[in-house]
Amino acid sequence: MNPEVYLEMAELQAEHWWFAARRKNIAAVIRQLSLPAQAEILEIGCGTGGNLAMLAEFGNLRAMEYDDYARSIAARVSGFPIASGGLPEPVPFDDGQFDLVCLLDVLEHIEDDGAALARIRRLLKPGGLLLVTAPAYGWLYSAHDRAHQHHRRYSAGRFRQLSEAAGFTARRQGYFNTLLFPLIAALRLARKLVGSTAEKSDAAVPPPFVNALLRAVFAAECCVLPWRFFPFGSSVIAVIEARAGDETVETIGNSS
Repeated sequence: MNPEVYLEMAELQAEHWWFAARRKNIAAVIRQLSLPAQAEILEIGCGTGGNLAMLAEFGNLRAMEYDDYARSIAARVSGFPIASGGLPEPVPFDDGQFDLVCLLDVLEHIEDDGAALARIRRLLKPGGLLLVTAPAYGWLYSAHDRAHQHHRRYSAGRFRQLSEAAGFTARRQGYFNTLLFPLIAALRLARKLVGSTAEKSDAAVPPPFVNALLRAVFAAECCVLPWRFFPFGSSVIAVIEARAGDETVETIGNSS
């Protein structure tokens, strides 16, 4: 992504309803994963570091980011050392090192998503887990996706096919950001109907009352997500487990 988008993310990640509520929901899901004590955790594509403090609550955290500008912001904001690396390469960590890898709205930025998942599987210990979130439904692809340089959006079914080919078994997968999905879908489709082609992100913070309301509605999903993902929503979410003994796997890249 261009530096302007990363700078926008850095400014918004503490207060914007989507970032704040997503952290609460992700934390609720991780809390139910029964990770080992002092779990080894890696966030790949940490961006400007908005998730790092939350993820560090669950174990020994490492982080990796490809973009130099974003990495410098993340290190300054969080105080964590951020490794330089990308998917499927270069990856500056040993195979079999992690109990949990988090890939939070990153996979859609990677051209060869199948190869990326296969590379992550190698980083995990036997039985290690990958927690993934990604934007849902190709028919919702919009100017916001173009502004953020997304190659695609996903369905849960397509993601299952992709992850199984990369050597994973799904523990749970589905969707979240469901309560607000009708509103989000209506706004995106309305912009398409009026022919909006502006390469513009949706990330501006709304007025305080609206921001607080949207945050409360989205964050309310944390009461359900630890036990059940939703059958539809604006984002795919999955917890998938590295299969033991899969040294060579077929990868399916460039999914739509």
